Amino acid sequence: MIYVRKCLPLSNVHAKGLLLATAFAVIAAVTPGIAAEKSPAELIEIMKNGGNVIFVRHATTQKDYADQINAKMGDCSTQRTLSEAGWKEAKALGASFKALEIPVDKVVSSEYCRAWQTADLAFGEYTKNGDLNFEPAEKYSKEQTAAMKKRMTPHLSTKPKDGANTVLVGHDDPFEAATGIYPDPMGVTFVLEPKGDGTFNVLGSIKPDQWPSG
Repeated sequence: MIYVRKCLPLSNVHAKGLLLATAFAVIAAVTPGIAAEKSPAELIEIMKNGGNVIFVRHATTQKDYADQINAKMGDCSTQRTLSEAGWKEAKALGASFKALEIPVDKVVSSEYCRAWQTADLAFGEYTKNGDLNFEPAEKYSKEQTAAMKKRMTPHLSTKPKDGANTVLVGHDDPFEAATGIYPDPMGVTFVLEPKGDGTFNVLGSIKPDQWPSG
């Protein structure tokens, strides 16, 4: 477990941001596969050059609860679905990729409705893959966490087509199982450098409100 000493008062946004940045730096210093976090502007330039895996946590949903316990694939009535705000987030993400000319080779979504809805609204074309799904539990056993990590890691570490990026649209728990990082908030984008040998570097993240406007 990693501990970050609380040295600053958290009475303002600046102090909170500094503490979070310090925490990420400490994790990056001691955890293999996690690089020092780059800024959104740097990440955009990296994505424009291709060669990355881009993980997108699905956009905002109407409710937030562990629907994986009873969810039935193919039946959106048993699952969380996107809110109106989530629809807007997904469309805005796709518009940003297009405006910034970020090249995409393929888009892979989990089988959950909120994930493929995000993929469809943002990118138009996608394929579903159960490897990105949850284990059917709210509190995972070590075996279930290991299973999610085993399924996710190949997708995060496989190099895409030259000059393009692979986009994965998925969920918080499987991503955390594979990387040790909880992807927050909904709609956040992570950029990873795949090594092609079962390993990868996490370069940083862009929240929905951090994409350039206009």
